[in-house]
Amino acid sequence: MATMTLDAVFALASETLQRFGADEANAEAVARTITGAERDGSASHGLFRLPGYVKSLKSGRVKGDAKPTAMPMAPGILRVDGDEGFAPLALEVMRDPLIEMTRAQGIAMCGVIRTHHFAALWPEVEVLADAGLVAMAMTQAMPYVAPAGGKEALFGTNPQAFAWPRPGKPPLAFDQAASTIARGDVMIHRRDGIPVPIGVGIDKDGNDTTDPGAILDGGVQLAFGGYKGSAIALMVELMASSLIGERFSHEAKAAHNGDGGPPVGGEFVLAIDPAAASGGDGWAAHGDSILTRIEQMEGARLPGSRRHANRAKGGDPEVSDAVLEEIAGL
Repeated sequence: MATMTLDAVFALASETLQRFGADEANAEAVARTITGAERDGSASHGLFRLPGYVKSLKSGRVKGDAKPTAMPMAPGILRVDGDEGFAPLALEVMRDPLIEMTRAQGIAMCGVIRTHHFAALWPEVEVLADAGLVAMAMTQAMPYVAPAGGKEALFGTNPQAFAWPRPGKPPLAFDQAASTIARGDVMIHRRDGIPVPIGVGIDKDGNDTTDPGAILDGGVQLAFGGYKGSAIALMVELMASSLIGERFSHEAKAAHNGDGGPPVGGEFVLAIDPAAASGGDGWAAHGDSILTRIEQMEGARLPGSRRHANRAKGGDPEVSDAVLEEIAGL
């Protein structure tokens, strides 16, 4: 492991992306996302993802100079067209119009289309919670996950994120895949030679396996909780694709050139003004009462709290030598 300052992480990510054709605005938006992941101890979404971003720039599939635009579609409905670029800049373009629309309407949603999402999902909901809003988000991906009982990949890992504002405290914010674990975590297990638990995936013959390589090379990932996780993955497909005028995971694969970078697709984001929804200001203290009980319960912790603890602790993150060697090799 190598120790890097956050400024060094940002510079490495931004300069690498610009070297391969991203303009400053797109490179720095992605670099902010990567740096935030490293700061919070989310290695699977930090510099580990940089080679994938570069592959899609080198192949010409992603526009490095994309200019996302935001357009109201109806009262309470916003659309952000990502212009075939990376998602981080499109999500930054989304932020202010969605906040303004939510405060005016009490509730608003955004369909982010024609983007390539390759990051964790919590940043887009946490920034809305920082503005005092309750937020949810979900996105599809390449088909990696089989429906319950099936052996053919049809769904993406299909993460969902949720954030709840806590005035005077960091918001509750978490995201989780509909698969047992995220694709990036399976990849890290293979890189480090660590088996995965039974239930993460099956091999190409449909057999349970603890070998991450067998899952990634011809095998299929599985949804968490069997049919329950499978139903959630299906919900995400519909909400983040058909509802907002985007493609399903299996359709994203058909449009992909196999360069190893993120797929094109959409993201569904919902924001709610809690004061308008609850009819007053009591929502904050009432909501915090159950969160505080969890925090005070021996052995329990709030979802996402480890990430916030890493952020509060500060210091320089440690980055895998293998990741830095791969980036250097680019």
